[in-house]
Formats: sequence, C-alpha cells, structure tokens
Amino acid sequence: MNLLITGGAGFIGSNLIRHLMDKPEITKLINLDCLTYAGHLENLVGIHGKHPRYIFEKVDLRNKTEVLRVVREHRVTHVVHLAAETHVDRSIRRPDDFITTNITGSFHLLEVCRQVWELADFFPHFLHVSTDEVYGSNSDTDNPFTESSPLNPSSPYAASKAASDCLVHSFIQTYEFPASITRCVNNYGPCQFPEKLIPLVIHSILARNPIPIYGDGLNIRDWLFVGDHCEALWTVLNGNKQGQIYNLSGDHPLTNLELVYQICDLLDQMKPGLGGNARSLISFVADRPGHDRCYSIDSAKIRKDYNWQPKMSLEKALHETVKWYLAALQ
Repeated sequence: MNLLITGGAGFIGSNLIRHLMDKPEITKLINLDCLTYAGHLENLVGIHGKHPRYIFEKVDLRNKTEVLRVVREHRVTHVVHLAAETHVDRSIRRPDDFITTNITGSFHLLEVCRQVWELADFFPHFLHVSTDEVYGSNSDTDNPFTESSPLNPSSPYAASKAASDCLVHSFIQTYEFPASITRCVNNYGPCQFPEKLIPLVIHSILARNPIPIYGDGLNIRDWLFVGDHCEALWTVLNGNKQGQIYNLSGDHPLTNLELVYQICDLLDQMKPGLGGNARSLISFVADRPGHDRCYSIDSAKIRKDYNWQPKMSLEKALHETVKWYLAALQ
C-alpha cells in the first residue's frame, strides 16, 4: 500500500500518521499538506524527516498539476482525504477558502485519482473524511441521523463539506470510483489547533483568561477521541465495502457547558497552583450566526459492518488530552 494522506500536518492527519506509520501493510506513506495556519510539521516530530517510509509533499490541492505529479510519482494506491478548511467561524467570515479548498481541491484529487487509477493493476481505495455537520441540526435526539438522512448544512463550512461529499458520491455512481465516505462527530485529542473548543478552554484557563461560550452554552455535541477516529478510518480503508457512507459517533453527547465544566474541574485538580475555581472564568458571548443546536448521528452501520466502536471513555480520553496539553505548553 502506497498511502496518501492529505492534510497530514493537521490535527487528525498527524494523529492518523502516528497511528499508521508502522503498519506492515504500508510500503510508503505520503503526507500532502500545504501548511496553512493549522498545519504544523512539529506535530510529526520523530517521523518527519526521520522515518524511512514517510514522504512529505508541500502541495496545495488547488494546484491540479502538482496533485497529479504526486499521485503518479508515488504510485498512490490508497487515499485518506482529510485536507480541508474546517473552522465554522472562519467560514462565516471568509467563505472563499472553504469553497476553493473543500470543493475545488477535493474535485482535483478525485479527478486525478480517477484518471490514474483507470489504468491501475491494483485495487485502490479513496476514503473521504467528512463531518456530521452536513446533516444540520437535529432536534430529535431519540432519532439520530443515519447515513441516508438528507443533507441540510447550516454554515458555509458544512455546505462545502456536503458539496464535496456529493462529488465523491457522484464519482462512485458515474465512474464506479472506489471510494467511501465517513462522517464523524467532534474530535478531540493531542495537537488540535487552539481555535477549537477543548484546546481553547485549556489555553484560557492556563492564562486565567475568560472562557468564551456561545449563547447559553446548551448546544449539544457528541465527542470522539481522535485515536478512536483513526482506528475507524483504518478499518474502513481496509474494508471490502467500498461505495458506502459511515457515520462515526462517540456516544458522548454533552452540552458545551457540561464539557467546559469537566475541563475546568480537571485543570483545578491537575494544576492546583493556578488557584482553582476555573468555572468562574466562563464568559457567555453572543451566539454565532446559524449555530446548530444539536448534532446527533447513529453509527450502527459501521458497528454492524466492521464491529467498530470507540474504545476510550470520555473521562479517560479528556484526562489524557488535558495532560498532553499541560506537557506541551510547559
């Protein structure tokens, strides 16, 4: 397997590379990343420039010529497509990059792989990593969204991911392209960029700055530890059920406020020298436009097809995550 991971210097991508780097099935692992603000090669210390099977290509997916070169030159057999603009707030302020990267960039990668793989003498697989946000808000948590639920994105980010999902699906239907799609709930763990909720809260507490919470803090999200997500991606990539969509849930639905309380209490325990009472730093701010109230998806399909389920409890994984940030920020 010559595996191409796009966005491999980002949060999920770098964790996935660490998760897979020593798998015996992988002959060559190519990390394609254009190193925007959220991509850092420091996330791959010990691998980047050191592992004999690892190759880095600084390439922007919007450059189709360079994408074609990478796929041909490295004779790519499998792809995990993670590269994307992902932050909802940024998509509200500057939607342009989300359209060009998430839609045009995904199209370039799909079209290049289709052209090259039509002549392939191996069995390729393209795994497109998406988000539960494409379904929009779900007010009925007793009936979570399934893979056949309609797409109803609320933000430019979610719309750009829904569009790229539709592109992948169209390639499957039109060209019999060997692809699968995963849609995951909120991820957390080491190396996440600090604009995301969990690292933002940790950084705010350590600096004794206000912890900004949108609206009333009662928006509900499900949470999946990044290591469990990586194992799900590897499972689907190696599976024999191409052309499918799989929801990936963590079975840890919480309001944002409940999650922040847990982080505050953890840091009070782990860093008593900060003075305690981290909850007092919580500051409610004006809600963002189009803020979905609740995400709720059903991952019964991947459990049935592949017997996958999360291994890490929220309590244990959150403790490990806070511990990692404390070490990294010393």
